[in-house]
Amino acid sequence: MVKKLLLPLGACALAILFLGCLAQPVQKSGPGSIVIQKTNANAIIAAANNVFPQYGYTSGPMSYPDWISFYKPSGTMGKILYGSYGTTTGIGVKLELVSLGSGTYQVRASVYRVSDAGQVGFQDQRKMMGAWSGQFKPLLQQIQSQAAGAGAM
Repeated sequence: MVKKLLLPLGACALAILFLGCLAQPVQKSGPGSIVIQKTNANAIIAAANNVFPQYGYTSGPMSYPDWISFYKPSGTMGKILYGSYGTTTGIGVKLELVSLGSGTYQVRASVYRVSDAGQVGFQDQRKMMGAWSGQFKPLLQQIQSQAAGAGAM
């Protein structure tokens, strides 16, 4: 008797859970993301191009207005952990710009370990765990302070 009652209740609970997820837009948030209001993609990209070079990063590929990337060669510890003889190792950061409407953007940082950077056909990048993106929160906050209030386009 109890099993017959639990099966429909469990099915209803799952249906409510899934319908609730579909009813609201889901935003990926975490330690490596930030929301910037009253701005536009140009202002965010300009701010990122201003902030990241201050920390030794160079601009990488970009897909306007969706994402921009930066690269920095690894220090000694990065070479020890991830490098091997004769390969260059570095850290890549991809900033994804997600429009939330009305001049509001969410900027998400993804971190990659890059091997053989710049070697055509040999470059390899592997996404690192989401926790690594948390180290970029101070840089994202600087981007936020520079790009906020630039006005929607």
